[in-house]
Amino acid sequence: MKLICIGRNYTDHIEELENEKPIDPVVFIKPDTAILLKKQPFFIPDFSDDVHHEVEVLVKINKVGKHINRKFAHKYYNEISLGIDFTARDLQAKLKEKGLPWEKAKAFDGAAVIGSWVDKKQFEDIDNLDFHLEKNDTIVQQSNTSFMLWKIDELIEYVSKYFTLKIGDIIFTGTPAGVGAVKANDVLTGYIRNQQFFSIKVK
Repeated sequence: MKLICIGRNYTDHIEELENEKPIDPVVFIKPDTAILLKKQPFFIPDFSDDVHHEVEVLVKINKVGKHINRKFAHKYYNEISLGIDFTARDLQAKLKEKGLPWEKAKAFDGAAVIGSWVDKKQFEDIDNLDFHLEKNDTIVQQSNTSFMLWKIDELIEYVSKYFTLKIGDIIFTGTPAGVGAVKANDVLTGYIRNQQFFSIKVK
């Protein structure tokens, strides 16, 4: 089981971090050890002083696939969720400056929050979903999946060119603007529309 993460999939977030708009999706992988266990707090790692929240819509793969055509991609997932891709921003900046991989900043233990799963049929159009993240009851990130540069089915088509998708794999589809640092005692709560998908405490 692997977590396949997409970077720079919302224009406002690209501009926020002053990154270059990519020609193709930016892809990186987190191991399953990055998953924050249910009902556990997120502990800020001792190697970073600037860990950021990045809320993202998630998709769970339900059958094995390789070189999946976009028009068939919808058959490879039934459930969606909401999660957080925690990022040690200070460490990531140092790694990027040296042209090194990001894994230490993105794939550390507990860096992936996975919320409750729901049937995608619960929503009329998953390419038009409002979602948001609250930090201490204040909205800090808010967007709609219609603003993705690459929609979910396009991402499945693209990723499956390089990696065989297996049952249980999860795709993190990218984060919008509003990322920011977390501090001890923060409470992070994620919603798709008005439905809560997770709530975690930072320590």
